[in-house]
Amino acid sequence: MRTIIVGGGIGGLALAAGLRRQGFDAAVFEQDVDAAVTGGYHITLDGPAQSALRELVEPEIFERVLASASALRLREPDAFWDRRGRLLGHGPDLSDDPAVDIDRITLRLLLAEAAGDSLHLGRTVTGIGRSGDGRPEATLADGSSTTGDLLVGADGAHSLVARHLAGGPTSRPAGIIGFSGKTSAQDLSPGEQVRLGPRSGMAIGPRGAALYVGFLDPVGNAVLDAPGLRAAVTTGPSYIWGAMFPESPQTSLLRGTTGAALRDALLTRLRQHGWSERPLEVIARSDVNSVAAFRFNAASTRARDLAPWPAGPVTALGDAVHATPPTAGMGAGAAIRDAASLVNHLCDVRAATTTLSVAVSRFEADMRLRGGVMLTLAMKTVRLILATDTRFGAAVTGAGLPALAAVRRIRR
Repeated sequence: MRTIIVGGGIGGLALAAGLRRQGFDAAVFEQDVDAAVTGGYHITLDGPAQSALRELVEPEIFERVLASASALRLREPDAFWDRRGRLLGHGPDLSDDPAVDIDRITLRLLLAEAAGDSLHLGRTVTGIGRSGDGRPEATLADGSSTTGDLLVGADGAHSLVARHLAGGPTSRPAGIIGFSGKTSAQDLSPGEQVRLGPRSGMAIGPRGAALYVGFLDPVGNAVLDAPGLRAAVTTGPSYIWGAMFPESPQTSLLRGTTGAALRDALLTRLRQHGWSERPLEVIARSDVNSVAAFRFNAASTRARDLAPWPAGPVTALGDAVHATPPTAGMGAGAAIRDAASLVNHLCDVRAATTTLSVAVSRFEADMRLRGGVMLTLAMKTVRLILATDTRFGAAVTGAGLPALAAVRRIRR
């Protein structure tokens, strides 16, 4: 059985690695010419995602993932702040949390290694169809084509494959524009290093302005203390920040800006919304080459709306089916779990205990349930942020959060 995979992101490479490990023939076609060229900075893998990854890659690759990842259990509880940097409260204790954070680039490179010669970089798929014998066929930008027994779209929120199957887009804008960057802890002032600490945090202000600051230290907080196996591109304590605003003509214009100009425009907009300089330092001192803007896209939160096509020899996984805003921190992990599920069902086909159509149908049923749960969680935060952009929400956020901060100070 030969599987064509369109897209070499986390989900596509995880699928290729799993198929290769099980002895299947797979080919991944990815438009990037370098696996290290990828958006985003770090991703979270919860327990189920790690279990799925362990099934998909060889043990030595999985050990290198753990040696390159930062353990949540070694962090302090998450913090919640107001727009002035005043502490409102903390999240739950993380000492028993099995989740890990890892650089997206690091994970993609390790998965590319696991995929081996099944990965074809610099190859863009431009069309999906059927060959003369009825098998799925992918047409590439250079005019060539390739066929297989199964074709899987792992090509993201704007998936060519999923659009072909569904007859239209499978996600839509969620109403938020995100801005992200990376800041080394050593570049912050001593006071801000203490305030932020070895933890992640979230600050919400009026009019839909929010700032997430994620802590990543794959050296000091390594899951597996094995320096010889470490492949992390982050080599010291860092903060991965993500600012959010409701989508508008003004914020949409910023998506065409990059580098220092984008950073400065973002800082100006946050100041206009009443944010003080203390919580903005992590943005002001970020690596300007890391600053980027992107739109949040989301699929339906209803499981029955996901993968709305008859099961057959063409399917999709990951963001191609359940595009998820980063507010749940589960998107990449869900794509890995999708890949493991599909590999397991294809093993049933090889064992002749089921047919390909039935295997794909079962895989898609699993994926719908998983995607629906994840999207529901992610959209709760999106709706909370958007709620502060109403007159009532802005008033409550503007007056209520400072009051909570004052109460906390009095109690202390």
